[in-house]
Amino acid sequence: MLNGLEAAFFYLFAFIAVASAFMVISARNPVHSVLFLILTFFNAAGLFLLTGAEFLALILLVVYVGAVAVLFLFVVMMLDVDFAEMKSGALQYAPIGALVGLILLAELIVVTGGYVFSPKLAETVAAPMPDLATRQNTAALGDILYTDYVLYFQVAGLVLLVAMIGAIVLTLRHKQGIKRQNISAQVARTASSIEVKKVETGKGI
Repeated sequence: MLNGLEAAFFYLFAFIAVASAFMVISARNPVHSVLFLILTFFNAAGLFLLTGAEFLALILLVVYVGAVAVLFLFVVMMLDVDFAEMKSGALQYAPIGALVGLILLAELIVVTGGYVFSPKLAETVAAPMPDLATRQNTAALGDILYTDYVLYFQVAGLVLLVAMIGAIVLTLRHKQGIKRQNISAQVARTASSIEVKKVETGKGI
């Protein structure tokens, strides 16, 4: 159970996280949306710290804030995207968004209801919680990931690798008239096909 100070910080982080998450989807400026997204990540990391999951909190800051959110910010600022035109057609996806929201709400109600009707349900997990006084949360999580769930961990990494390669292939565009290096053609060249020219100082070819 949380004491008074921890409960105060919990409600503070939760309120700011929900408010900033709402501003992410309601802000008119996309740069402001990314900044509110970073604020949401920071408050979510604070909530993880309150629950004793310091590893997840640091991963959230290092990976999402330090890489993903900053990358989003650079892409938004560098690309000349007409966001007004993109938002004009957003209403046609409102029914799908409402359906997804209702599904998530139902899942939250089921989780909350399950905890109310069975408070000791969390004690039936296969891997017991480690004693934080003798073993850190990060070390215990590493033991579980690389022993019991190592196959699923590697499969998840493979899926992310395939997704990254697919994104590169889909976004790569070859423009006509641009000279590119052809390694196989360079290796296949012979000495007779090479012409050596003597270039004078201060002059080009």
